[in-house]
Amino acid sequence: AEPFLSGTSSNYVEEMYYAWLENPKSVHKSWDIFFRNANAGAAPGTAYQSPPPLSTSLSTLSQAQFLVQAQPNVDKLVEDHLAVQSLIRAYQIRGHHVAQLDPLGILDADLDSSLPADLITSTDKLGFYGLDESDLDKVFHLPTTTFIGGNESALPLREIIRRLEMAYCQHIGVEFMFINDLEQCQWIRQKFETPGIMQFTNEEKRTLLARLVRSTRYSRGFSPSPELPWLPRFLHRKWSSEKRFGLEGCEVLIPALKTIIDKSSEKGVDYVIMGMPHRGRLNVLANVIRKELEQIFCQFDSKLEAADEGSGDVKYHLGMYHRRINRVTDRNITLSLVANPSHLEAADPVVQGKTKAEQFYSGDTEGKKVMSILLHGDAAFAGQGIVYETFHLSDLPSYTTHGTVHVVVNNQIGFTTDPRMARSSPYPTDVARVVNAPIFHVNADDPEAVVYVCNVAAEWRSTFHKDVVVDLVCYRRNGHNEMDEPMFTQPLMYKQIRKQKPVLQKYAELLISQGVVNQPEYEEEIAKYDKICEEAHARSKDEKILHIKHWLDSPWPGFFTLDGQPRSMTCPSTGLNEEDLTHIGQVASSVPVEDFTIHGGLSRILKTRGEMVKNRTVDWALAEYMAFGSLLKEGIHIRLSGQDVERGTFSHRHHVLHDQNVDKRTCIPMNHLWPNQAPYTVCNSSLSEYGVLGFELGFAMASPNALVLWEAQFGDFHNTAQCIIDQFICPGQAKWVRQNGIVLLLPHGMEGMGPEHSSARPERFLQMCNDDPDVFPKLDDFDVRQLYECNWIVVNCSTPANFFHVLRRQILLPFRKPLIIFTPKSLLRHPEARSSFDDMLPGTHFLRVIPDDGPAAQNPDRVKRVLFCTGKVYYDLTRERKARQMEADVAITRVEQLSPFPFDLLQREAQKYPAAELVWCQEEHKNQGYYDYVKPRLRTTINRAKPVW
Repeated sequence: AEPFLSGTSSNYVEEMYYAWLENPKSVHKSWDIFFRNANAGAAPGTAYQSPPPLSTSLSTLSQAQFLVQAQPNVDKLVEDHLAVQSLIRAYQIRGHHVAQLDPLGILDADLDSSLPADLITSTDKLGFYGLDESDLDKVFHLPTTTFIGGNESALPLREIIRRLEMAYCQHIGVEFMFINDLEQCQWIRQKFETPGIMQFTNEEKRTLLARLVRSTRYSRGFSPSPELPWLPRFLHRKWSSEKRFGLEGCEVLIPALKTIIDKSSEKGVDYVIMGMPHRGRLNVLANVIRKELEQIFCQFDSKLEAADEGSGDVKYHLGMYHRRINRVTDRNITLSLVANPSHLEAADPVVQGKTKAEQFYSGDTEGKKVMSILLHGDAAFAGQGIVYETFHLSDLPSYTTHGTVHVVVNNQIGFTTDPRMARSSPYPTDVARVVNAPIFHVNADDPEAVVYVCNVAAEWRSTFHKDVVVDLVCYRRNGHNEMDEPMFTQPLMYKQIRKQKPVLQKYAELLISQGVVNQPEYEEEIAKYDKICEEAHARSKDEKILHIKHWLDSPWPGFFTLDGQPRSMTCPSTGLNEEDLTHIGQVASSVPVEDFTIHGGLSRILKTRGEMVKNRTVDWALAEYMAFGSLLKEGIHIRLSGQDVERGTFSHRHHVLHDQNVDKRTCIPMNHLWPNQAPYTVCNSSLSEYGVLGFELGFAMASPNALVLWEAQFGDFHNTAQCIIDQFICPGQAKWVRQNGIVLLLPHGMEGMGPEHSSARPERFLQMCNDDPDVFPKLDDFDVRQLYECNWIVVNCSTPANFFHVLRRQILLPFRKPLIIFTPKSLLRHPEARSSFDDMLPGTHFLRVIPDDGPAAQNPDRVKRVLFCTGKVYYDLTRERKARQMEADVAITRVEQLSPFPFDLLQREAQKYPAAELVWCQEEHKNQGYYDYVKPRLRTTINRAKPVW
C-alpha cells in the first residue's frame, strides 16, 4: 500500500528497521516517522509522511507529524527490546546459579540457597525487566550476542526464555561472562546456545556406556538388571580391607578424561601429561592410561618384594608413562601420569614444568602437540594456595604451557568438612576466574552433558590455548576412603547417597528405553569387562617381584646405558681448556649486538670482567658464566629460573642486558657463544617459590641432558617451597625410582639481615640426608659411588673454581641427583674470593675438601688445632688467624661437600695432624647450620673420644 515499497527493497527496509530498533536516531527522520507510525498501528498507506520542504513553517511541520504524536507510546517497543536483551544477558551471566547441578538434589553448588530474582518465576522475571505476560507471545529481534535463534533472527519471548533455560539452567552451568575478550565469549555462546547442538549419535552413546561400564565395574560393579542385587565390586571383592580411594559417585570421570584426550588427539596433540590426587587414580591408570591390570593388582600383594632400590610408595601415589594408539582417532598418543605425594595439588606445578619441557624439546612453541590435564578435588582446589600460584604461571612467556584443561572432581565435601565451612567463594573453582578461564559446571549424573562439556573444553584449549575448568559436580559414595564412616559427620547427605542410583544404572536404563541398546547387549558389555579383570587377576598371581621402575612417569631411554652396557660409575675431569675459558670470558664482558646501549654502571662491570679474563682469574659470576657456557657448547640446555635471576639479587650476574634507549629490547650474550650451541633460558619468575620450584622440578624431569637451576632471592625463601623439597626432591628417587638433577641456589651467610633472613637453613637439608652418621662407608670408588648412593648432594663452596666444577660435575656424572648449593653474598665481590684459570683447566675437578696449604700444612706435627669449616666463614677465620700470627699453629680445612660426607678425606686430614685438637667452626647458632650433622660423622671418621666443638 506504500508507494515507495516493493519486494526488491524488503531486505533494505528490514535492515533499516533493525537499525531503528537499536537507535531511532540512526535513521533519517522520515524513516523514524514511518517506523513509529507502523509500530503504532497506522493503517496501510498512512504510515508514510512526506518530509516537508525546507521553507515549510513550523506550524505546517507540526501538522505533518500529527499522526506520530497521536499514536500510543511507540517508545515502549524499543524499551521492550532492550529489556529482552538484558534478560538474555542475565541468563548468560547468572544462569549457572539456577542450573540443576547437584545430582543429590540437596545442596546448591554455589552454596547459596537463594536464586537470582530476575531468573526465577515468569512473573518476577518479566516484571523485573518491565515486561508482563502479555508480552510472552510478542516477537522480538535477537541481538548479535546470542545464538539461541539458530537460523532465526527473531523469536517470541516465550521461546526465547525456553531456549535460554535449556542452554543455561539444566545440567550445565556456564561461567564465562567475566572474560574480557568478545571473540572468546561469542565462541562459548555459540557452543552452548545453538539449538540442538548437544546431540549424540547412537554409536557415541554406546561408546559412552561402554566407558561407564569399565569405570564402574573396575572399582564398584553393579548388576545389569534392576531385579538382581548389586554385584560386588571387583577391587572390593578381592581386597576388602585395602584403601583404594575409588571413584564411586563420580564414575563419569573416566569417559570425561577419555573424551578430552580423544578430542585433543583429533586436534593434533600427541602427548598428554596428567596430574591428579589419589581419588580415582587406580581407575585412571587402568582405563585411561591403560596400565596393565595385572601390574595394578600386584600392588595389592604385600608379600611381593620390590626388585628396585628404594622404599617405593603407596599404590595410589604412583605415576606412569605409556604410549598407545588412540582408538577413536587412530593416532599415537603418549600419556604420562606424574607421581604425587599425599599433599593435594602439590603436583600441579610439577606437571606444568614437565609439560613446558616436553614442548621445549619437541619445538612445540604453541602447545599444539603437548598438553597437560590437571585433576583436582573441590576442597583442595579452593583451599590450596599452590593452585593460585600455578594459575599465575599460565600466561607468563617462560612458563606458559599454552592452556591446561582442569577437571575438578567436586564431591561437595572435603574428607569430613562441609563445603560451607571449607571455602568463602561460591564455587570451589572461583580461583580460575583470575586468569579469565571459562568454568563449565556440570551435573556428573548426566553423562552426555559431561562428555559434551569435555569436548568443548578440549576445543577451547585447542582454539585459544588458554586454561579451562570442568567442574564435575558429583558425590562420594563412601567415606574419605573405603574404611571410613561418613555418617558420623554427614548423616543427611549419606542417607540420600544410599538411595542414589549409580550413574551407570541410570544411563543404561535411559539407553534401553531409547532403544539404543537392549538388555542382553548391556549385560554382555559388563560380562566382557568382568572377564578381562578376572583374567588379569589370575595373571597377577604369577608375579614374583614388584618392579617400581615399571611405574616411572619420566623414563630416560638411553641415558643409563652406553653402547648397550650400563654406564661406568666414573666422572671425568670437569676442567676446561684455556681457549674456551678465554672465549667465554670475552663474551661475558662484551655486548654481542650492534647499536645496543647499556647502563653506564654495567659498562664498568663488563670492563672489570674483561680485566679479570686478561689476568686469568674469575670471580663468582664469571665462574658461573664459564660453567654454563661450556655446557652449552656440549649441547646441554641450561635453564635458570627464580626471582630476579636475570640480574641477580645482588646485582652480580647480569645475564640479560637491557637497551637503555629502546623499551623491551634485550640481549642475552650467553646465547651468542658458539655457532651450534644449546639454548640458554634465563627467566625472572613470578613472586612465587612453591609454584616455581615445583615447575622447575617438573622441567628437570623431562630430560637428563639439561641443567635446570632454581635460585631463591634469599636462601630462607625456600621455606615457602618446603613441600616440594620434602615430598619430591629429597625422597623422589627412593619413592618412585625417579632421578632428578635439579640445582637449588640458596644465598646464605650471617651478614646482618636478621637471624632468619640471613640463613638458608642448611640444617634442614642436612637433616634430610640419608647417609648413616655412625658407619664409615667401605667403597671402592669413594667419590662417585658415594654420590650415587645419596639422596641429594649438599655443598657450600668457598672458591669460584669449585663452584664452576660442581656445576659441570652435575652434568658429567653418569646419574642425576638433586644438588643443593649454599651460595655466598659477600663473597661475590670479596677480593680474596677469586680463582685462577689454573684451577679450572683439564685434569682439575671439584674438591670435596680443601686442605690448608699454608705454614701449618708444611709442619703438621706442630699444629695445635685444626679448624674444620665450610663456606664464607673461612675468610673470616684466615683474617683473624693472620691478625693473631697463628698461621703455623692453626690449620683451617674447608669442607666443600657436606653431603655425602667426605669421610675419607677428613680422615686423611685428621691423621695428618696427630697432635692437634679438632674443632668445628661455624658462624650460625649451635642449633642451626652444620654442627649437629657434622659432629657424629666427624667422630665416626676419627674414632676419637675428644669432643668436637
